[in-house]
This record gives sequence, structure tokens and C-alpha cells, in this order.
Amino acid sequence: MKDYIEERVLCIADYIIENSTTVRDAAKKFRISKSTVHKDITERLEQINPGLAQQVRVVLDVNKSERHIRGGLATREKYLHVERKQDIIV
Repeated sequence: MKDYIEERVLCIADYIIENSTTVRDAAKKFRISKSTVHKDITERLEQINPGLAQQVRVVLDVNKSERHIRGGLATREKYLHVERKQDIIV
């Protein structure tokens, strides 16, 4: 594995652990695709540092268990915003 990839993987792992962030947020922060972040975290990190991979896995599992809640909140916010626009138009 090339050095720059290894460095990126470790930086992403540290970022996810420190901020308890999602794969999507990490992808935005590092300006790479979600697929790349996911591959870095699930496959490459396991080869580089298995202990760190376990810590990241804990954060990702929590995010996965909460994703339906975040999705519901996003939908609610979307429709609240639409209702406010309609009130202004009327």
C-alpha cells in the first residue's frame, strides 16, 4: 500500500473517532467519495491497525443504529420548511 493512502486511512480513522462522525461527513471533510472512505475504514485500516479499526467500527455501528432517526428528522425538517414557504406565499 502506498504511503499516502496509509496516511489518509489513519487520518480518516482519527477524525471519525474524535468527532463520532459518519462516513458521509468524513468524505466531505477529506473531499473523497463515501465509497473510498468506507473501503479505507473497513478493509485497509484492518490491515494497518486492527485495534484502531475496532474503535472506528464501534462509532460506525452506533451511526448505523441511529440512521433511521436522522433520516426521519431530515424528512420532518424538509416538510416543515415546505410548509413555511407555503405560509409565506398564501
